This record gives sequence, C-alpha cells and structure tokens, in this order.
Amino acid sequence: MEKRIAILATNGFEESELKSPKEAMENEGFQVDIVSLKKGSIKSWAKDDWGEDYSVDYTLDDVTAKDYNALVLPGGVMNPDNLRTDENVLKFVRDFFEQKKPVAAICHAAWTLINADVVKGRTMTSYHTLRKDLENAGAYWIDKEVVVDEAFVTSRNPDDLPAFNAKVIEEIKEGKHELQHA
Repeated sequence: MEKRIAILATNGFEESELKSPKEAMENEGFQVDIVSLKKGSIKSWAKDDWGEDYSVDYTLDDVTAKDYNALVLPGGVMNPDNLRTDENVLKFVRDFFEQKKPVAAICHAAWTLINADVVKGRTMTSYHTLRKDLENAGAYWIDKEVVVDEAFVTSRNPDDLPAFNAKVIEEIKEGKHELQHA
C-alpha cells in the first residue's frame, strides 16, 4: 500500500527543510502532498532571501489527517509563526497525534506544535532559540541532530536533514505507534 504524506507549510518556509524531506520520501515511493492555507503556490525562504515558489497540492479545507500516513512540518521563521495562529492548522496537527501517526518537525516548526498543545512530556529538539519555548510548554529539550519519541521526530536545522530524513522514512515505514500521544 502506498504511503501518503502531508507536508504542511505556508509562505516563508525554509526551502531545504521542505525540498529535502519531500525528495527523500518520494524516492521511497511515498506520495507527498504540500498542504497549505490557500490554493496556488507558496514562496520559500532560502537561507537569507526569498527562494522558489512551490505548488500547493491541497488546502486544509480539502484534506484531513485521516487522508495521510504521516505529517512533516518544515521550519523557517515566518512559516510556523503564521501557521501557529490558525485553528484549522492546530486541529490538523493534533489529529495526527490522536490517530497515533508519525509527525516530524524541524527547526522552528516546533512553534506550531507548542500552539497545538502536543509537546508536554515529549522529548524533542528544535532550533536552539526555541529551547525555552519548548521547556515552558512542558517538553524535554535535548541538543541532538535527530530525536525520536514514539513516532515523533524532531531535528534542529538544515544541517540535520540527512539524519532527519532517514528517521522520518523509518517511522513512516513502521506506521502507527500505539504510544504516540498528544
């Protein structure tokens, strides 16, 4: 059975943090959809300037967590800062945890997870500047290239993408985890 993965992003996502996992998952034969707030395309941020535009496959109005085997959240600063204030985004994210499906987040994407109220008691990492935010939300933060806590995969920054991609693919292949929780 083909695995179907949602990458949730909006304008200002870190380009490498969407492009690299998407290509790695597609190379495994997974169907990978870019899900966003609006139809059309979203603009990436490439290190220190605007990058390429990426076509949106579906909006949150078109899909639910039930349609997917896993969720991937790229970082960037603007992207999660915009996503974390949208109730539809937070419900979509929470639903993956409630359905015990793998969720992966890199860099600043942890902001969205904090607002979705899914980090309390979880062991994770993120971009170093989010450490206090995560600890204040009840997470156990560690400085490691990739952290896996029961189908919940987190990494710090684009340098961690090889390890992040490998773990994301491993968790997707394992499927649902009974111990995954919000």
